[in-house]
Amino acid sequence: MQRFGLLLRIIIAIALGIIVGIIANDWLIRLFATFNDIFGGFLSFIIPLIIIGFIAPGIGYMGKGAGKLLSITALVAYISTIFAGIIAFITASNLYPAILSGQSLTMFNDPSSALLEGFLDFELHPPLEVITALILSFILGIGMAALKNDTLLNVFTDLRSIVELVISKVIIPLLPIHIFGIFANMTHAGQVASILQVFAVVFVMIVLLHILYLILQYSVAGALNKQNPFRMLKTMLPAYFTALGTQSSAATIPVTLAQAKKLKVKGNIADFTIPLLANIHLSGSTITLLSCATAVLFLQGDSITFGSVFPFLLVLGVTMIAAPGVPGGAVMASIGLLESMLGFGPTMVSLMIALYLAQDSLGTACNVTGDGAITSITDSINNRWSISK
Repeated sequence: MQRFGLLLRIIIAIALGIIVGIIANDWLIRLFATFNDIFGGFLSFIIPLIIIGFIAPGIGYMGKGAGKLLSITALVAYISTIFAGIIAFITASNLYPAILSGQSLTMFNDPSSALLEGFLDFELHPPLEVITALILSFILGIGMAALKNDTLLNVFTDLRSIVELVISKVIIPLLPIHIFGIFANMTHAGQVASILQVFAVVFVMIVLLHILYLILQYSVAGALNKQNPFRMLKTMLPAYFTALGTQSSAATIPVTLAQAKKLKVKGNIADFTIPLLANIHLSGSTITLLSCATAVLFLQGDSITFGSVFPFLLVLGVTMIAAPGVPGGAVMASIGLLESMLGFGPTMVSLMIALYLAQDSLGTACNVTGDGAITSITDSINNRWSISK
């Protein structure tokens, strides 16, 4: 399999997972679920080290420009996330009266409850929470940038080399097997397919919005860097399909980083922005959340206005940063806002979770693919800023 490109291996893994999920018995699915539990635990363990290993030395090498680069990246990512939500709300508000006409709210079970569990009760706790790792990376990176002594910076550079070795020798080779197991289990469970069937039209709209928004992001990035946006998108496809299987922006960081460096951006810029964007750039998840939330409100018979959605979006863009880099993290982080700001009750929240989890991978895939565009835009702004000075 190693002689095949990563993209082809991922596509094969997805196809085989669906086929095996249809024909396999429970024992075989549980066997792959056991592997996924172990591998998923390892991913959760290594993610904070990836963040620290890349972001801290990345800021350190940026020197005095670290604070500026962080500000640029965070601002561009936040604007992208908010704008994605606005587009989703406007589209849903205009289309749902036609495509959801005559339908009403129906309770679905959480699709994740039907997934088979592995043979082992395996837990591997990460050394740090994602947000803790991010804050620690900022503190250490800015501190190293301020110090004239490179001793600590060399230590974190060695840490980055170790993390890169783990990524290339362990994570990347095993990733297709992990994706295979996820799709086999989801297909075998069957509940996800039933939810997708009922809300097929809504999901088609979401996918089209994801695609159109990615084209918009790369059109801006391509215009700033004088590149063909569709070629840039093609370069990021391995990251898209990896996220489609893992349902985790953080778990896709190794692939996203490798592909982003092929977009003619500086390597140290990508090393800094990609791990950061995996946690703060959630345009795809925001499109999905707003589309699903608006659908639930419509089916409930409630009206929703831009005046109520915009404050929700502004807070959501910050709140989702606290979402863990795992499947369903964004919707779990948004539940409190859905209840307090949009008036969701228990039944509506349950349906929202079911809708979101049924296609969480699509939003995540849009997130990580868009990270390449944001990285390119950040690199362009940073270059122009440096030239102007």
